[in-house]
Amino acid sequence: MLHRAVEDISTGSDSDYSSTWISWFLSSKGNEYFCEVDEDFILDRFNLTGLNNEVANYAQALDLITDQLDDEVQDELRGSLDVQARLLYGLIHARWIVTARGLAKMVEKYKRGDFGRCPRVLCQSQSLLPVGLIDVPYEKSVKLYCGRCEDLYSPKSSRHGSIDGAYFGTTFPHLLYLVYPTLIPPKTGPPADGPASANNTGEGKGGRRRGREEVPDAVGGMSGEGGGEGISTASVALKAERYRPRIYGFQLNETAKLQRWQEAMRDRQVARLEELEERG
Repeated sequence: MLHRAVEDISTGSDSDYSSTWISWFLSSKGNEYFCEVDEDFILDRFNLTGLNNEVANYAQALDLITDQLDDEVQDELRGSLDVQARLLYGLIHARWIVTARGLAKMVEKYKRGDFGRCPRVLCQSQSLLPVGLIDVPYEKSVKLYCGRCEDLYSPKSSRHGSIDGAYFGTTFPHLLYLVYPTLIPPKTGPPADGPASANNTGEGKGGRRRGREEVPDAVGGMSGEGGGEGISTASVALKAERYRPRIYGFQLNETAKLQRWQEAMRDRQVARLEELEERG
């Protein structure tokens, strides 16, 4: 289903023609989360190791991305080749944004709020970062990570919501905070990327955000239906999932310690709730 959604993304019109395939791709609607990958990174075959097994028509797709594809071949494989070129660029992009130069480019987008801002009121419009839940393509769509509440959200726009999470990977946001510790959001007060007053976030009294970035939806959350009658609070608490930040598959040491402590506290509270429910 995600595969089909990726194919259905608007590819722009002839009037949107750009001088290079990459500039055309980046200017297409729905691709605002992506940054430009340096050409020398793409041309270094070492950086692309293993991608030939992930992408059909790998050689032709790479030639299309680097604007070296023969016109006759491009006409014959126009439809399928464009899809494969998007997949290849996305997988290259995931590798690029965890390099020093790639991180620097993504920091600029992060500071501008290009990925949106956290909808949680107490996060005071903290800028979000894109993250994948798995590094395998066509499995999970991209999510948005808030470094302040440490939770995940779905993009508000359906165009952004159909982007494959593998194009950003599971490592990116946490490596960015590791490399740029001054950007780690504080848990209280205004966010590190700027004050969050109504004047600069586009909010009015009693109004919603009105800015270039869209307010995302929470990934999780409890339904407001039913009024909570007959629901065991303890069972709900046990089913609650927590996002675990990882860098190259490994949990962050300090974060993992904190989460283990928090889960131990949760287990104690659940035990108390179960005891109270049994008495009631």
